[in-house]
Amino acid sequence: VQLQASGRGLVQPGGSLRLSCAASGFALDDFAMGWFRQAPGKEREGVSCISRTDGKTYFTDSVKGRFTISRDNAKNTVYLQMNSLKPEDTAVYYCATQPGGYCSTSGSMYDVWGQGTQVTVSS
Repeated sequence: VQLQASGRGLVQPGGSLRLSCAASGFALDDFAMGWFRQAPGKEREGVSCISRTDGKTYFTDSVKGRFTISRDNAKNTVYLQMNSLKPEDTAVYYCATQPGGYCSTSGSMYDVWGQGTQVTVSS
């Protein structure tokens, strides 16, 4: 049972990047899925989430209008599309499963975590 996050990269400000989170050993559609990030010297932050059944989404204020989250249950994968990237988006990004099926910004509500993928926004 594991999550594999991918899509790491170095992009210029204003650029785009898509992160993927693929599950193995279980079905992602049994869970709400969240993306978190942690920048050096900062606490982990909940970035986005998509609920299990009704597709409700959540975005932290700093990424609203720039990031979108989606899930492809057939591919057992969740995506985080990041547009108009800013240097302050630089962080290690993690995906995680929320067994309750609803979005939460609290990392303690999530149980299975991916390994993290580095996103660097710099000119």
